[in-house]
This record gives sequence, structure tokens and C-alpha cells, in this order.
Amino acid sequence: MATVRRSIEVKVPVGTVFTYFARPEHVSDQMTDKGVGMTVIPMDIKEGMGVGTTFRIIGDFGGKRLEWDCETTEFERERRISARQIDGPFKRWEISTEFESLGEDRSRVTMTVEYDMPFGPLGTILDKAKFARSAERGMETALYKVRGLLEGNGSIPVYITLDAYQRLLAEKKKMGNAPVSMVLNAILDRHARAEIAQ
Repeated sequence: MATVRRSIEVKVPVGTVFTYFARPEHVSDQMTDKGVGMTVIPMDIKEGMGVGTTFRIIGDFGGKRLEWDCETTEFERERRISARQIDGPFKRWEISTEFESLGEDRSRVTMTVEYDMPFGPLGTILDKAKFARSAERGMETALYKVRGLLEGNGSIPVYITLDAYQRLLAEKKKMGNAPVSMVLNAILDRHARAEIAQ
């Protein structure tokens, strides 16, 4: 079994960080560096993206495309979110994100992925050659991007109704599966132009 773990401190309250990570597609929007890409597609959403929520992950790790379905197994507000693979290529794949308040406006986020590669001995070789390094770089880069986003403008849509969220996903699909942040900016730009035209 392999483990990838990365932590970062963020200068925002733990509630803000937790709410951002409670939507897995937010984090996948940050994993778009060269050689590493990830798309998260919610399938069956339970209350507040809580325990029992299922989602599909489509990952590109150094040119190797993998796809798997996950289920949220833990959802402890402002403390921990965990999910595990329920169908896919890995022998085992689990992710947990832990949140720790470091004061009024500081938090620590720790992401941990534990997995057993598919493909037997070949999978072990692939893991050592490409997958592990890609996963480590992708996770670290994603955390830095999230920190920049959360500390930069504080205007992230952390609370959204299910209807609005479904409409956002439909717009995202129309825009060629663009990142959520890009879709929101396009919607806000259209709204601003409509107000000016009135």
C-alpha cells in the first residue's frame, strides 16, 4: 500500500476551508497542472455532500488515465471528510482531508491518499515510475492553489442550493467542462452585462 500526504496552512477560518473542500469538484478544479488532471463528477448527493454521497473521479496522471467511483464515508464538520473507492481499477483507494483550527483566522489542511495500484507487479513499477510522483505533485499544487484562492479574495460560493448547483454543473458542461471558477466568472459577467443593458 502507498500513502501520499500533504499539509498546508491557510489564513482563513477553518469553517471556510471545510466548506470549500466539502465540494470535491472545487479541489479537482485546482488539479489541472501539466501531466496531472482530475475531474470529479457528483453522482448521488446526500445531505450536504455527507456520508453516502457518491462521485466519479477521472484522473490523468502523467498520461495514464484512470477512472473510479467513490463514496463519502466520513463527514465530520470542520474536522474530517473521507471517501473510498467503491468501483474502479485500484485494489484499494481512500482519501481523507483533515481540518485543524490554528486560531481565529488560520487553519491547517492535511490531505492523505492511501492506495494499492492495479495491474499487479506492473502496477508497482508504474507507481514508482510515474503515479506516485504525479499524485504528490498534483496534491501539493492543488493545496497551494486552494490557499491562494481562499486567501486571495474570499468570494468563493461556499453555500449553494442544490438547484443552483445543478444549474452550475449544466453550465459547466456547456462550457466544455471548464473549471467551476471559470464558469462562475462567466455567469457573473453575463449578469453584469445584463444589468448595464437595462
